[in-house]
Amino acid sequence: MDSGFQDSRPRALSVSELNHQARHLLEASFMQVWVEGELSGFSRPSSGHWYFSLKDRKCQIRCAMFRGFNQRVKEIPKEGEQVRIRGKVTLYENRGDFQIIVEHVEPAGLGALQQAYEELKRKLQMEGLFDAARKKPLPSTPRHMGVVTSPTGAAIHDILTVLARRCPAIPVTLYPTAVQGQAATADIVRAIDRAARHGLADVLIIGRGGGSLEDLWCFNEEAVARAIAACPLPTVSAVGHEVDVTIADFVADLRAPTPSAAAEKISPDQQDWLRQLKEREHRLAGAASRALKRMGTQLAHLSARLRDPRRELMEKAQRMDDLDLRLGKAMRQRMEREKVRAEHLGQRLRMQSPAKRLDDNRRSVSQLSERLTRLARQSVVQRQERLEHLAQTLNVVSPLATLGRGYAIVQQENGDIVRQASELAPGDRITARVASGHVEANVTAVNSGNQ
Repeated sequence: MDSGFQDSRPRALSVSELNHQARHLLEASFMQVWVEGELSGFSRPSSGHWYFSLKDRKCQIRCAMFRGFNQRVKEIPKEGEQVRIRGKVTLYENRGDFQIIVEHVEPAGLGALQQAYEELKRKLQMEGLFDAARKKPLPSTPRHMGVVTSPTGAAIHDILTVLARRCPAIPVTLYPTAVQGQAATADIVRAIDRAARHGLADVLIIGRGGGSLEDLWCFNEEAVARAIAACPLPTVSAVGHEVDVTIADFVADLRAPTPSAAAEKISPDQQDWLRQLKEREHRLAGAASRALKRMGTQLAHLSARLRDPRRELMEKAQRMDDLDLRLGKAMRQRMEREKVRAEHLGQRLRMQSPAKRLDDNRRSVSQLSERLTRLARQSVVQRQERLEHLAQTLNVVSPLATLGRGYAIVQQENGDIVRQASELAPGDRITARVASGHVEANVTAVNSGNQ
C-alpha cells in the first residue's frame, strides 16, 4: 500500500561499491611507492604467492607478492628482517584490507641487488678485468659485425637502423639470446661463445634496450662478465639507457650508452667516406693535371734539344778518324821511346855482366886474403910479446919468487897464515912452505920479541 511517503535521505553506497571506489582512488593516487619496514607474518601458501606485513614502531600494512614477481628474488626474506619493497598501493575489496601489491623486495640499506653489484664489481676490478691495458682495440672499419641480443627487442632494430643510415655495406650476424629472466645469463654466455667460434665477426655488440635494474640484471652476472673478458673478439657493451651502468660495461673493450650509440661508435659514416672520396678525387685530378702540364713542358724542351741523327753520325765518324790519327801517332812515339829505353838497358846490362863481376870479386878476395894473413901474423907477434911482458911482471910480484930468496910461508894446523909469533904456542903443529915443497914441525918455544 502506498502511504505517499517519499524517502528524502541520501542514497547509501553498498559495501562493494565503497570498497571499489576506494581501491580506484588509492591506485590513482599512488602509482608506485617504495616502503621500508620490518617484515612480519611471512607466509608461503601452496599457490606460490607470498603474504606478509611491514611494520614500524607505530603502524603496519599488509603486503602481497605474487609468484610471477617473487620468483626473481634471489634470497627469500626472513621474519624480522628490515626490507625495502616496491609496489602499488591498492585495496583488497573482498575484505576491505588496505595493502600493497609488491613487485620487488630487497634488504634495507644498500639493497640486495645493489650490494651484489658492488661486491662483484670490487672482485672483478681487483682481478684486473677492468684494466685499460687488457682492452682490445676496435677495428676502424669493421668487416663483419656480430650482435648478441634478443631477436625481437628494440636493440637489434635500433642497430640495424643506424647501420642502414651510416654504412649499410657492413654485414651483421645476430646471435639470438634471452636478455631478461633467470635463463638469460647462461643464454648470453652461449651466444658470446658461438660468436667467438663462428669467426665471422671482427667486433661484437652485446646488449639490450632499457628496463628496470631487475630486467638488466643478467648483464651484472659474473658468468656474463667473464665470458666477455675471455672473448677473443673486440666487444662493445650497449645495455639499457645512458644512465644504466652494468658490470658488462666495465669488462667490455668499449661501453656505449645505448645500442644505437654502439652502432654509431663502431661504424664508419658513408657520407664522410663520400666527402673524403670526392675530396681525394679532386686532389687527384689536380695532381694529374699538374703532372701532365709538367710533362708537356719537359717534352717540348727535349724536342727542341733533339738533333738530326745523320749529323750526329757524321760528327761521330769525324771524331773516330781524329782519334785514329792520334792513336797512330801516339803508338809510333811510344815505340821510339821504348826502343831508346831498350838500348839504354842493354848497355847497363853489359856493364853489369856476371863474368866481369866475378873477376872483380876474385881480385878483391885475393887482396883481402893476403891482408888477412899479414894482419894475423902481426897479431900473433904482438900477443906473444905482451904475454912475455905479463909473465915477467907476474914473476916479480909472485910469492914464489920471494920463497926462492930463502923465505917461507908458515901456516897453522887449520890453514891460517902465521903473521905474528904471538899467534903460536909451544906444542902447536905448523907447516912451513918453501920454494920447493913444505916442512911440517912442532913449536918448541915462542919468542915474541924482535930477536
